[in-house]
Amino acid sequence: MSTEAVYLSDVRAQFAKLKELAEKALAQVRDDELNVSLDAEANSIAVIMKHMAGNLRSRFTDFLTTDGEKPDRNRDGEFEIPGQPDRAAAMAHWEQGWSILFATLDGLTPGDLQKDVLVRGERLSVVQALNRQMTHHAYHVGQIVFLAKHLRSGEWKTLSIPRRR
Repeated sequence: MSTEAVYLSDVRAQFAKLKELAEKALAQVRDDELNVSLDAEANSIAVIMKHMAGNLRSRFTDFLTTDGEKPDRNRDGEFEIPGQPDRAAAMAHWEQGWSILFATLDGLTPGDLQKDVLVRGERLSVVQALNRQMTHHAYHVGQIVFLAKHLRSGEWKTLSIPRRR
């Protein structure tokens, strides 16, 4: 297997791990906790999910042929959720974004890594764009895990190796 093929396989695997980690944290949060934020400037889990899904849809729809910032994207609107979020609707939107990502990744070939894409008018190699997205989403998954752990407190079930007690 070529280095390029190994890279593409690993990128997909790492994104899948990020999604799984976030979903294990989400599974521990009650519906009424999805919209809790720590302060007026902080984002809730529901807002972070909405932003991640919108970002994935925008960046990975027609990934190789159009700018990753789609004209119909309302980025600022991703940080607003009127009323109490509905878990089913939030999860459906979440799944849609991740499905677009994985379909795009599954369609990429080793030769595509030699191409450039545009993200907000900035020319990036496909490798740079993928790495940038992965770090962006790892950041937000960390926020989801942090908030979920904070909200569940003593009821939290660790997602990694538990501390010795």
